[in-house]
Amino acid sequence: MTAGQRIALVTGGSRGIGRAICVRLAQMGVTVGINYVSNPTAADATLQLVQEAGGQGFLAPFNVADTAAVQEQIKSILDTHGRIDILVNNAGITRDGLMARMKEDDWDSVLDTNLKGAFFCSKAVTRSMMKQKWGRIINIASVVGCVGNSGQANYSAAKAGLIGLTKSMARELASRNITVNCVAPGYIITDMTDALGEDVQLALKEQIPLGVLGTPEDVAAAAAFLAGDESAYITGQTLHVNGGMYMGQ
Repeated sequence: MTAGQRIALVTGGSRGIGRAICVRLAQMGVTVGINYVSNPTAADATLQLVQEAGGQGFLAPFNVADTAAVQEQIKSILDTHGRIDILVNNAGITRDGLMARMKEDDWDSVLDTNLKGAFFCSKAVTRSMMKQKWGRIINIASVVGCVGNSGQANYSAAKAGLIGLTKSMARELASRNITVNCVAPGYIITDMTDALGEDVQLALKEQIPLGVLGTPEDVAAAAAFLAGDESAYITGQTLHVNGGMYMGQ
């Protein structure tokens, strides 16, 4: 099967890294499902960019933390398009705060979206991927899942859990020609980093050997490689996209 016949679902695809991944997959000829929860305007803008890139796409509104919604919407995509070949678990939220003061709701909401959501979506697509004996699952983790970060105990735990989930799924699904890998971004230029002061951005850059923040397109390039045929012999791995900020073993 060529890339042009493949169907992808990108969770949290309406903005930032998710949007860049949608566009990059569209450039490969993949039909892209753009998942979002609360910002249809941003999702429509991503769909337009997908179409401008010469690709096809569709909107897939659902909350990844809601197992019933995940099952219903993925069934709908399978009924309409016949298959899901590529799943990118990118949806994520933050509820930052020092652990001693962190509310239980802030812990639960981050784990539910960032980790349990990836589990729900992966579980929902694996049966069809196993039947077709081809699939790519790509989880978007974070450098803080490897090194931790003050004020982000919930986010770091969720992203570290995502790396562990990736390895276990990779072992379970390899015999069906389904690969499961992680991309772990470092500090990436997003709406959040744009809002930081110049002094804060400079301090961030000082932690990065390459001396610059990454772009969403840097992360999208890594995800696109793992989504394609050239990565067929790579599974259970974490690809760090962080300018050298963390150099894992």
